[in-house]
Amino acid sequence: MSTQTEAEHALAELIVESLNLEDVQAGDLDPEAPLFGGDLGLDSIDALEIALAVSKSYGFQLRSDNPDNKQIFASLRALSGHIEQRRAEA
Repeated sequence: MSTQTEAEHALAELIVESLNLEDVQAGDLDPEAPLFGGDLGLDSIDALEIALAVSKSYGFQLRSDNPDNKQIFASLRALSGHIEQRRAEA
């Protein structure tokens, strides 16, 4: 398992909290593991919840019609990288 960066850990905490993932600690999320189809058992409704939480916390929307969503939501690391890139552009 890779070590989380500070930004990845903050995002992991947001995901665990917004999805009410019991028995999951933010620090336990492997930043390179798939968010969907992996051990977490997340589905499309969870993706919407994550997008809403990101919107509220980081001030921009993750659009459902973005053709890059598969890559953006591929892992904690990919999502965190996308957030950091969007924040740098703002």
